[in-house]
Amino acid sequence: MIEHTVDIETKDGKTTTFITHPERGGPFPVVIFYMDAPAIREELRDMARRLGTSGYYVMLPNMYYRAGAMELGPINPDPESPERKRMFALMHSLNIPLVMEDTKGLLAYAETQKAANTDIVGTVGYCMSGRYAVNAATHFPDRVKAAASIYGTHLATDQPDSPHLATQKTKAELYFACAETDIYAPQEIIEQVKVGMKGSNNEVEIYPGTHHGFAFPKRPVYDRDAAERHWERLLALYRRNLVS
Repeated sequence: MIEHTVDIETKDGKTTTFITHPERGGPFPVVIFYMDAPAIREELRDMARRLGTSGYYVMLPNMYYRAGAMELGPINPDPESPERKRMFALMHSLNIPLVMEDTKGLLAYAETQKAANTDIVGTVGYCMSGRYAVNAATHFPDRVKAAASIYGTHLATDQPDSPHLATQKTKAELYFACAETDIYAPQEIIEQVKVGMKGSNNEVEIYPGTHHGFAFPKRPVYDRDAAERHWERLLALYRRNLVS
């Protein structure tokens, strides 16, 4: 495997991005891996590596670069802790237009790389970034062929760019993996997503007995069986759609 970190130019600065892909073969379909709220860490790099070994050019960008933040370190579970308040402030500093501008910069960089095939793109977003993965499919409909939201938040809003309306704007296949118990994405929101996906080949799957964060190995709520199922679903999604 090849891996390196590069500062990629965006409209607002430079985002430090971890990139990994197979050593042989290529060019490989691009997969943009949007981080969760606790930011870049080795846990996410390992997940990016797992994607890369399946034959993809994986890009894991730091989404907090505008604030000069990257690795936040351990996050205190106390909602009143300074670390957690900082994390939420950083998370709320982002929005769909900003992240789509960043995505444009990521794709522009990938276009210059021999190992990357930017005509075939997949996305995946965890937690706060599920909506960004889905919106990438609506903003770049000619490139993004598949998008996955893993226990994503803000999936059904009253805004025109709400993820639950995405089928109206993209032909990409969409997959939503949802925890059964999730204070950040309650079941009434998931039901709205299900309604929005009706009549399409997209899937909304609830993982029984799980909580928000179940796919992250370092989390107390990690569920190995559910995590492996999410990998099975994600890689199958890409095999179906990220083909020449």
